[in-house]
Amino acid sequence: MLLEKFNKEPGYNPNALIDGLVKQMNLKNDAALARILDVQAPILSKVRNLRAPVTSGLLLRMHEVTRTPVSTLRNMMGVRSR
Repeated sequence: MLLEKFNKEPGYNPNALIDGLVKQMNLKNDAALARILDVQAPILSKVRNLRAPVTSGLLLRMHEVTRTPVSTLRNMMGVRSR
């Protein structure tokens, strides 16, 4: 499972990604980020609590909204390309 792979990867921290986007976009909280990304707030909560992975769809949506390169978003959460 993809989630298990990331949980075992050293440095994996989806909270850093979410926190970084909230700060970059000057938002108040995760709920505001969820609205801008057009996803349900519980999805971000599950990602924060390592109960759901950052899916490729969510990562792509973050890229579309912020214009931040996907490679930068992946680096923000500690996932290094191999």
